[in-house]
Amino acid sequence: MTSVIACLGDSITAGSPLWDPDPGVRVRIGAGLDERSQWGWWASRLDETLDFRNLGVYGQRTDEIAARLDAAAAGADVLVVQGGINDVVQGRPVEDAAGDLAGMVERGRRLGLAVALADVLPWNNGDGRAANDIARLNSLIAAVAERLGVVLLPFHETLADPERPQRMRDEWTDDGDHPSVEGHRLLGERAFRLP
Repeated sequence: MTSVIACLGDSITAGSPLWDPDPGVRVRIGAGLDERSQWGWWASRLDETLDFRNLGVYGQRTDEIAARLDAAAAGADVLVVQGGINDVVQGRPVEDAAGDLAGMVERGRRLGLAVALADVLPWNNGDGRAANDIARLNSLIAAVAERLGVVLLPFHETLADPERPQRMRDEWTDDGDHPSVEGHRLLGERAFRLP
């Protein structure tokens, strides 16, 4: 029996810069597209009974992602919520982002879905303020997952460089903002787990 997994998030879920679920965006991105640049693609290779729906949208904050939840959840069995880096990039309070993420988890559960929540990746192109905001937001995300009893997907820990934990290892990022194909492989094979 197939389980439909709605992956709701930003460009990390979408697969930027090498992939996007929107065909129009893929045309604008141009040559060199690689569908392996999605963590869901890799997770689906481990279990063919999982049908991943990539609902990532480049550049969206958590409040914008939340506005798409009901449409994203239609027909799904599982909801994976991922977001927060664009809130950090735009200087939005991390408490607001955590509140949006908690609201999405609660809405997903009210819709009868199993829910998983991903934390925020290291941001190689960010500054000290951003690194502190990511650490604070990840602490809040972990608290949300524990309080609401949902699976926490350790995206940050999976791609963090052990010698520089506020950065992804160089081979695991394409541009300092997004995972490389290898980074997505690690997220799909190591960080993803079903609720």
